[in-house]
Amino acid sequence: MRWWKLLPLAVVLLLLGPLFQAAFGGEAPARRGWQFASRESIGVAPVASDYAAAVIQVYAARTYSWRGHLAVHTWVATKARGAPDYLVHQVIGFRERRGLSVRVTEPDVPDRRWYGNPPELLVDVRGAEAERLLPRVLAAVQSYPYADSYTMWPGPNSNTFTAHVGREVPELGLVLPVTAIGKDYLPGGRPLASTPAGRGVQLSLLGLLGVTAGVDEGIEVNILGLAAGIDFRRPALKLPGVGRIGVTADLAAGRGE
Repeated sequence: MRWWKLLPLAVVLLLLGPLFQAAFGGEAPARRGWQFASRESIGVAPVASDYAAAVIQVYAARTYSWRGHLAVHTWVATKARGAPDYLVHQVIGFRERRGLSVRVTEPDVPDRRWYGNPPELLVDVRGAEAERLLPRVLAAVQSYPYADSYTMWPGPNSNTFTAHVGREVPELGLVLPVTAIGKDYLPGGRPLASTPAGRGVQLSLLGLLGVTAGVDEGIEVNILGLAAGIDFRRPALKLPGVGRIGVTADLAAGRGE
């Protein structure tokens, strides 16, 4: 089947996305004020003081307020071998209004709730493999081209950053959910790039219109920044605002140990 024949289906899915969100759940965003929202660990990451090996992890969690019905925020967490703390690398948009870099690297809890919303673990690499990839991950963080600018929709935003890290280090095998709005905004405005997982291609017009085809992603169609698709490798329907409906994406926890 030619990819453009999926466009009518994608339009329907984009229109029905909010209804599927209500019907199938999709993790609802936390409703308490941000000042009171939990930032506690969910207990997925190994405790740094008890785990000497290197770690690289990537997380996604529903964003704060009404945006959480449509999108997730993503970040990268790293720990060098023997380090007493994790470093969390992410883009935070409100810093732009203060004249600060939106790209942040600081010691933090890697698997913390994001304004009350529990994160999903997308990548988990540990041990010798993590130690080998860590310098390239840190270099990718520093090479992000939009460290001083942020646009919530269609990008560049926090998901544009995480996708950039994935493309620079495809060995991570990063597959971002369709709810990671901004992942399809390709740096430099170029129309074609590899997928973050490294085994596919993306065609994108400034993150507003495009198509992705990859071994790990399946087929995704992006219209106005919202994506829908089909995962053939791990059969699932991917809906805007909802995410996956079907087989849960497999993740080899602690890969490299």
